Amino acid sequence: MPTIRVRLLVVLAVLFGSVTVAGVPPATAAPPPDSLWFDDPTVTVRDGRFTDASGREIVLRGYNVSGETKLAENGGLPFASVADAKKSATALRALGGGNTVRFLLSWAYAEPERGQVDTAYLAAATDQMRAFLDAGIRVYPDFHQDLYSRHLFDADSWYTGDGAPKWAVDAGNYPDESCGICLFWGQNITQNEAVKRASYDFWHNAHGVQDAFLATAEKTMTYLRQHLDADRFKGVVGFDPYNEPHAGVYDSGQTSRAWEKDVLWPFYEKFRARMDAAGWRDKPALVEPNLFWNANLDFQKQEGGLLDAGTLGPRYVFNTHFYDQKAISGVFMWGKAADGQYVNDFRTVRDRAAAARTAAVVSEFGHPLAGNVSDKAPTVLKGMYQALDSRLKGADWWSDPAASGPVLSGSQWQWDIYNGRHRELMNGNPDKVLTTGDAWNDEDLSAVRLDDSGKPVLRQDARLLDRLYPSATAGRTVGFTYEDRSRDGSTTLTWNPVPSALPHVQRLVGSGQYGLLLWRSDGGSAPTELHLPASFPTASTTVVSDLGTAHAPPAYTATTPVGVAQEPGGTGSRRLLLTAPDSGVLHYALVTNGATSPSADLLTAARAELTAWAAREAG
Repeated sequence: MPTIRVRLLVVLAVLFGSVTVAGVPPATAAPPPDSLWFDDPTVTVRDGRFTDASGREIVLRGYNVSGETKLAENGGLPFASVADAKKSATALRALGGGNTVRFLLSWAYAEPERGQVDTAYLAAATDQMRAFLDAGIRVYPDFHQDLYSRHLFDADSWYTGDGAPKWAVDAGNYPDESCGICLFWGQNITQNEAVKRASYDFWHNAHGVQDAFLATAEKTMTYLRQHLDADRFKGVVGFDPYNEPHAGVYDSGQTSRAWEKDVLWPFYEKFRARMDAAGWRDKPALVEPNLFWNANLDFQKQEGGLLDAGTLGPRYVFNTHFYDQKAISGVFMWGKAADGQYVNDFRTVRDRAAAARTAAVVSEFGHPLAGNVSDKAPTVLKGMYQALDSRLKGADWWSDPAASGPVLSGSQWQWDIYNGRHRELMNGNPDKVLTTGDAWNDEDLSAVRLDDSGKPVLRQDARLLDRLYPSATAGRTVGFTYEDRSRDGSTTLTWNPVPSALPHVQRLVGSGQYGLLLWRSDGGSAPTELHLPASFPTASTTVVSDLGTAHAPPAYTATTPVGVAQEPGGTGSRRLLLTAPDSGVLHYALVTNGATSPSADLLTAARAELTAWAAREAG
C-alpha cells in the first residue's frame, strides 16, 4: 500500500475512532430462512406496547442466555463456541418456543484493564449473538452483575459474584467479605459489607467506576452496531443497562424511593445518552427498578418501581424480575402454587408500566429445579406463565375475558446447555471445582441440558415451556388464555377448563391443550400470528374462529384467513397466521390439539357457541 494512503487511513482512523472499534463493515445478510413479507424483526415501543414494523402488537417470550456468562470457564461468554451457540439457538426456538433472548454480557471481560475494551471478547460475543439473530430470535443484551463482582470474594468463600472487573474492586479497598449466617446467596446484597460498600461506590461514581462502566457500555454498543449488519441489528430490541440494581447502602435519611429518583434514574439517563451516541437512538433502554420493589416477602419489600421517573414513553421499557421468595424459602409457603397464584404480582407490573406509558417485560422469572423446594417448580412456573398470559386466574377467565389485559413479555431464567456439565473453579480456587447444576452459588434453574450424545433436551415439561402465545397481534389484544395441561409428576394440571355452558367447545377441546385469543383488528394487512408448540402438529391442530374453521389448517397465503407457516430462522418451529383486514372488529380464535377429525357439524356448533360468547362477554 502506498505510504500516503497509509498515512491518510491513520488520520481518518484517529478522527473517527475506527481502528479499535469499527473494523470492516459487515456484509448485508439474507433474511432468515422461512421469512415472509411481513417478517421485519424491528421492535419499537408505541402506545405502551411493543410493536413491529407493521404496527402489530408484539410479545417477546424466551429465556436468559445464559448464566454461563457469570462463570470464568468460557471467559464470560454464554457459550464455548459459535457452534454451541447455534445448537442452543435452534433448540431454544424448536424445543422451548422462544422468540427472544436476554443475552448476558460481562463488564469484567469487556474491560479487563481500566480504559481498555477487549475487542476479542466483543467479537466473540457478537458472533454468538449472531447465531440467535440468524435463527429468527430477537435479542436484548444485558450487562449482568450479581453481588457486584466475583473479585470481592475470597478463594474459599461460600459465595461468589459476577460483574465488575478486578481493577474496579481494587480501587475500593473494601473490607473482607462475609455474609454471616446466610442461607441464600442473595442475602449478601444486604448483609455483606464488601458487597454493600462496592455497590454504594458504583452508584456514587467513587474512583470514577461508573464513568468507566458507561464508557465501556457505549463502546460495546458501538461495536455491536458496527459489526452486525443492518438487517441483523434490527433484531436487537434494546439494551438492559444493569441487572438487579440496589443501593448497597442508603445515605442517612434516604428512602428506597428517593434512591431510585436521585441516584438510579440519573444513571439511566446517562446510559440512555450513551445509547444515542452509539447509534441506538431508535432502541429502548430496558430499565430495572430497585430489585426489591416487588418482593413478595413483606420484610424484604422496598418502595420503588421508578415511581418518580414520570412518563417513560418509547425510549424506555419497564423491566423487572419476579421470583416467588416465599416458595423458594421453603418456610413461608409450604404447599404448591395454585390457579391464580401470581396474577396480582404480575398485575402490579402491568399497572406500573401502564402508568409510565410504556411496555413491560419480566426479564427474569423461574424456580429451582433441584433442592428441597424443587417439587414446587411445576406449579410455580405454570402460575407464572399463566400470569404473563392474563390478569385473571383460570377460574375467572371465561366469565370476564375483557379484563384479561395485555399479554406480558418475559424471559425465563435460564437456558444453559452446560447445566450439570460445568468445570468452574469457584473464585479461581483449583480445590473447589463446580460441575453440578448451574455451577454458580448452588443454583439449578436451567430449562435445558445436553444429553450424553450432546443433544439439547428439556429438563422441564415441554407442555409448560413450549407454549401457544400471540407473538404478533394485528390490532389490540382483548384477552388471551392458554391451558397447557402441564404435569406435576403424574398429575395433569388443568386450571382453566372450558365451561360446561359451551358444551360443543368443551367436546372439541376434550383433554387436549387449547388457547383462545380475542383481539380487535386495526386494518393492517399483516396477519395475527400465534406460536404453535411442537405438540400442535398441523394434522392435529383445529382452529375455530369467526374468520373460519379448519382442522389441519392449510399453508398460509395472503388470501387464506386461517393458515400455518414456518417461523423465520429455519429451526422447524411453526406459527398460525390469521388474516383480518378490517378495522375495529372483535375477532376470536380458539386453537386446540384435542380433536381427532372433528365433524363439520361439531366445528359449526362450536363456532356458534364462541361467537355468541364473544359478543356477550367482550363485544
